[in-house]
Amino acid sequence: MKKYVLLIGMILFGLAAPVLAQEGEIHGKVGYTYDTLYVFRGFLTYGHHSASHPFIDLDLCGTGFGFEAVGHFANSSGHNGPQVHPDVLGYDNGKRIDYSLYYRGAIDPEEAHATLYQIGYRYFNYPSNSATGEDSIDLQEVYAGVAFPKLLGCPGLVPGYVIVKGWPSESDTIVGGRNPSPENPGTGTYSGWAHIFMLDYALGLEGISSEVPKQNLNFHAEVVYNDGVDPRPGGNYSDSDWTHALFGVSTDFDLGCGFIFTPAYWHQITFEDDPIEGVSPDHDIDWVSLTIKYQF
Repeated sequence: MKKYVLLIGMILFGLAAPVLAQEGEIHGKVGYTYDTLYVFRGFLTYGHHSASHPFIDLDLCGTGFGFEAVGHFANSSGHNGPQVHPDVLGYDNGKRIDYSLYYRGAIDPEEAHATLYQIGYRYFNYPSNSATGEDSIDLQEVYAGVAFPKLLGCPGLVPGYVIVKGWPSESDTIVGGRNPSPENPGTGTYSGWAHIFMLDYALGLEGISSEVPKQNLNFHAEVVYNDGVDPRPGGNYSDSDWTHALFGVSTDFDLGCGFIFTPAYWHQITFEDDPIEGVSPDHDIDWVSLTIKYQF
């Protein structure tokens, strides 16, 4: 219940934020994403069903600190309750809300080794389980990411890296010490590290039309090494290995008045498509995401 109150409060704050932004106190974005499939860290969360993701991301008065809240809800019945029974690989945990407090900045932005960075803490809350007194499957993580926009000497080509350390929010639960992973006895199924290596490229298209003189196609590629970060309560995944690669392309359409529409196409290649040893039984996963957001 407390998590619901916090989320509602953040949404109401997001509605008031444009007024505060006019006074130069706060900026951010609020929006909604529709996914034809929801894939989280390589795992199919709601099976082969679509999902909705309302979100708010606030820049706290230009300090470098920010707060983000993102909801994840299946668009079909039978997925948003407190159940933990398997739809795919025992991973159907119902609705989830992520809360993240972060700090972002830049090091030597004018130099060839310019570094953009973000560090933060994220809490994954499954409110249906909390509200009904079911076993907690809440998770936590700290993360740090860097990007190097000038390192390769090619405009728009940006390598990056993210490291994640995750752990269960409570020890004696289905994701805690009561259900340890083979490589982390006594620590739980979501207790380990993930390493994400990324490469982004913004391809500028000129002269599309008189109304849109330039449009960027944003290409993204990443490969993931997973060392114990498994959100499934069953603890199926136990290998420490390269798990999957992700490829995507997106573009932003400026709708005016602060609104931006972003369609994207994603393709995941699962390196070991096995329901026990791998992150997914599907070797190839394709999905489309549609995002509408208001920036202030």
